[in-house]
Amino acid sequence: MTVSDRSEKRLNHGQILQLKRWNTPSVYNGWEQITGQDASVSGFNPEETRDFMPQMGPMAGYAVTLVIEPSNARHKKSGVMAWRDYRRYVAGQPGPKIAIVQDLDRPDTVGSFWGEVNSNVHRALGCVGTITDGAVRDLDEMTAAGFKAIARRLCVGHAFAWPVRWGCEVQVFGRNVKPGQLVHADRHGFMIIPAEDEKDLLEAIRFMDANELNTVIGAARNAQGKSAEKILADIDAAEDQFGRAAREKYGKKGEW
Repeated sequence: MTVSDRSEKRLNHGQILQLKRWNTPSVYNGWEQITGQDASVSGFNPEETRDFMPQMGPMAGYAVTLVIEPSNARHKKSGVMAWRDYRRYVAGQPGPKIAIVQDLDRPDTVGSFWGEVNSNVHRALGCVGTITDGAVRDLDEMTAAGFKAIARRLCVGHAFAWPVRWGCEVQVFGRNVKPGQLVHADRHGFMIIPAEDEKDLLEAIRFMDANELNTVIGAARNAQGKSAEKILADIDAAEDQFGRAAREKYGKKGEW
C-alpha cells in the first residue's frame, strides 16, 4: 500500500472523535465482527497497562513511533540533532496522533521520556497522548496540557531519555505497532486497528453496541417484579435475538 493509498483510507478527524465516544472494549466488540484476524490473539495488548489519566476517557489517533533507552548516555552524545529530527518527523505525520514509545530498559524504568515539556511540545504537534512501556512524570502538568498517558509506572527523573530511533515498528506491552496504524486506548488497554478494518469500524461498533442494548442488556434491566424463571427465559430469548442480529449483519454470532 502506497502512502497516498494509506492516507485515503484514514478516518478523518471527525470520525476519530466519534471513535472516542466508546470505550476500548466496545471498539473491540465491533472490530471482531469485521476483521479477518484472530480476535483472540491479535489487536490488543497482552501485557497489563496503566492509565494515568482515566478521567480523560478514551483516546484515538494514528501512531507515531519512537524508541528510547534512558539508561544509555551514548545516545545523547551520538545523536546531537536527534531531538530536532524526531520532532520534525512527528510534525510531518497526519493527525490526530498518539506517540507510541518503546523503552529498551524495560522492565526497568531508569528515566522518563515524558513530562511537562514533552507533553506540551507533542500536544502542539498534534499528539493527543502517549502509550509507553516506560515511565511518565509531571503527572499534573501533563494532565493540564491535555495529554493522556498510558504507561508502566511513574518516575522522578528523566536520566538519558533521548530519541534513538523513530518512524519504525516498535513493541509496547507485548504488541507490535507500526507508524500510521490506528490506535484506540483507555483504562482497559489499547487496540491496534488493521488498515483494512478502518472503514467499517464505526458502523460495526454502533451496530454491536445497539444490539447489546436492544437485546440482552434490555432484558436484564427489565427484570423487576419477574420470577427467576421469567427472567431466565427473557434473557435466553434476548441472547438468541442478539446472535441472530449479528449473524444477519456480519455472518458471526457475536459476543458481548
